[in-house]
Amino acid sequence: MKKILLMGNPNVGKSAVFARLTGARVISSNYPGTTVAFTQGMTVIGREKAVLIDVPGAYDLEPSSQAERVAVDMLREGDIVVDVIDASNLERNLALTLRLLEQDTPVVVALNMWDDAAHKGITIDAGRLEAALGVPVVPTVAISGEGIKNLASRIPEARAPRHAARSESERWAEIGRIVGDVQSLSHRHHTFLEMLGDASVKPPTGIPIAVLVLIASFGIVRTIGEGLIRFILDPLFEGLWKPLMFRLSALLEPGTLGHGIVIGKLVDGDIDFVQSFGLLTTGLYVPLGMVLPYILSFYIVMGVLEDFGYLPRLAVLLDKLMHRMGLHGWAIIPSLLGLGCNVPGILATRILETRRERFIAATLISIGIPCAALQAMIWGLLGRHGGRYVLLVYAVLFLVWAALGRLLNGVLRGRSPELIMEIPPYRLPALRALAQKVWMRMTAFLKEAVPIVLLGVLVVNLLYFTGLFDRLAAWSAPLMTRVLGLPEEAVVAMAVGFLRKDVAVGMLGAMNLTAGQMTVAVTVLAMFFPCIATFVVLWKELGWADLGKSILIMLASSLVAGAVLNAFLT
Repeated sequence: MKKILLMGNPNVGKSAVFARLTGARVISSNYPGTTVAFTQGMTVIGREKAVLIDVPGAYDLEPSSQAERVAVDMLREGDIVVDVIDASNLERNLALTLRLLEQDTPVVVALNMWDDAAHKGITIDAGRLEAALGVPVVPTVAISGEGIKNLASRIPEARAPRHAARSESERWAEIGRIVGDVQSLSHRHHTFLEMLGDASVKPPTGIPIAVLVLIASFGIVRTIGEGLIRFILDPLFEGLWKPLMFRLSALLEPGTLGHGIVIGKLVDGDIDFVQSFGLLTTGLYVPLGMVLPYILSFYIVMGVLEDFGYLPRLAVLLDKLMHRMGLHGWAIIPSLLGLGCNVPGILATRILETRRERFIAATLISIGIPCAALQAMIWGLLGRHGGRYVLLVYAVLFLVWAALGRLLNGVLRGRSPELIMEIPPYRLPALRALAQKVWMRMTAFLKEAVPIVLLGVLVVNLLYFTGLFDRLAAWSAPLMTRVLGLPEEAVVAMAVGFLRKDVAVGMLGAMNLTAGQMTVAVTVLAMFFPCIATFVVLWKELGWADLGKSILIMLASSLVAGAVLNAFLT
C-alpha cells in the first residue's frame, strides 16, 4: 500500500486538504522517538487504497526544529508527496517546493487557498507553473472542497523531475524567475477581514479585541450550555429518566447496597440527580446533563476561533507576556484547549520546542486552567451564591497561573525560543468542517468522561460502605478545618477529585457549605492533584521525575492559595 505524504509550510491548509481526502476516521500518534505528532488516514486514489500522512509543517529540508527533522525523516519513507502551497504566498512556499523537486520522490503540487489569492488581487497561471516545475499543479480551496476531486485524480500523475541541486542564492533566483513568469498582481482595496486581522495583532487594538473575544466566548458558552440544560436535558431526565429510576428503585429496595450503588440515596423521598450519587442517576446526569452542554458549546466556539484564524493572532499578541513565564506566545493555544479539557491541552504542549517549556506549560495548565466540565459545575453550584464568587475563583486561578509562571521561569534553567510563525488570513469557517471537528472532539470526550464518572461514583459508594472515607476525613481534619476552613467531610470531595473534579464539586454542593467555604473548596480543588486522565497524560509527556515535581508544585500552591483565600473571606 502506497504512502502519500502531505507536505508544506505551516498554515497552508494541509489539515483541511487531509480532511477532504480522508474524512473523519484518522489516527494521531507520535513519530518514533519524538513528541512530534502526525496524523494518518486512508484514502482511495484511482481504484487503490493508500495511506495519507499529514506531515508536520516545514519551511526547508535543512531542519531547524524537531518538527522539520521529523518531516525530513518521513520524506524518506513516502512514495508520493503532495506539496500544499499557499497560493497567496507563492514566493515563500516555492522554497520548499524546489527542495522537494531535487529529491527522488514523485511530487504533485496543490495550489491551495486559491480564493485568498484572488481576493488579494493575485493571479497565477497554473499551466505555466506546471510547465516550470515539471510536475502536476492543481488549484484548490480545501475549506470548500473546490479542486479536491481534481487533485485526487492527478495524484497518480506525480513525477520526480529530479532538478539539479542548487545553492540557496541560485534557488531564490529561480524562484524569482518563476514567480515573475506565472504571477501577476492587480490593485485592490483591503477587505474588512484584512483590516480586522491587522488590528488583532497590534496591542492598542488587539488587547481590547482579545478581551471582547474572551468575554463573548464565555457568554456564548454559558448561554448555549444553560439553554441546552434548561430546555432539553433537564426535561428529558426529569420527565423520562426519573420515572424509570423510581420503578427500578422500588425493585431494588431503598437502603440496600445494590440500591445505593445503582440508584443512590433518596433525598426527602425523591431522586436528586446531583446528590443521590448512584451509577444510573448522578453517574449519568453529571457527564450528560450537566457537563456535556458546556463542553459542546465550548468546542463550537473554539472551533470557530481556530478556523477563523484568530488563535495565531492571539499567540502573537500575548508573546511578550508568555515569555515572562518561560514560554512563547504559541503556548496560549494549549492553555485555551485546556479550558475545554486539560488532557488535549497538555498533549498540545508538544508544539513547544524545549522540555523546559513543556514542563512549565503542562504544570500551569494543570493548576490554573479549569476544564469545561469543572467550569460547568463552578457556574452551576457556586453561581447560585452570586457571580462575584465565581469571578473570585477565576481571579485567584489567573493570579496563581501568572505568578507561578514567573517563578518557574526564574527557577528553571534555560530560555524560551522566539516565536516564529505564519499568520493565516481571516476566513469564514466552513460549517461542514466545523461540525466534523466538533463531533470528533465530543465523541472523544464521551468515551473518556462517562466511564471515569461511573467508576468514580462506584468507588465513592464502596469507600463509604467500608468506612474508609470516615478514616480519611478524621486524618485530614486539622488541614481541612484549621487551614482551609472546611468541614472534615470535604476531604471526600478532594479524594474524588483525582477521578473527576466536576463530580467532586457536585459532592461539595450536597454539604451545605457557605459561599465562602464553597469558594475556597472549589479553588483548592481546581488547583489540587490532577484528575486521573490528566495524571496519566502528564506521566506520558513528562516522565516520573518531572511528574513528581509538578505534583509537589500543585499541592503546595493549592494549599497556600486556599489558606490565603480562607483568611481573606473570613
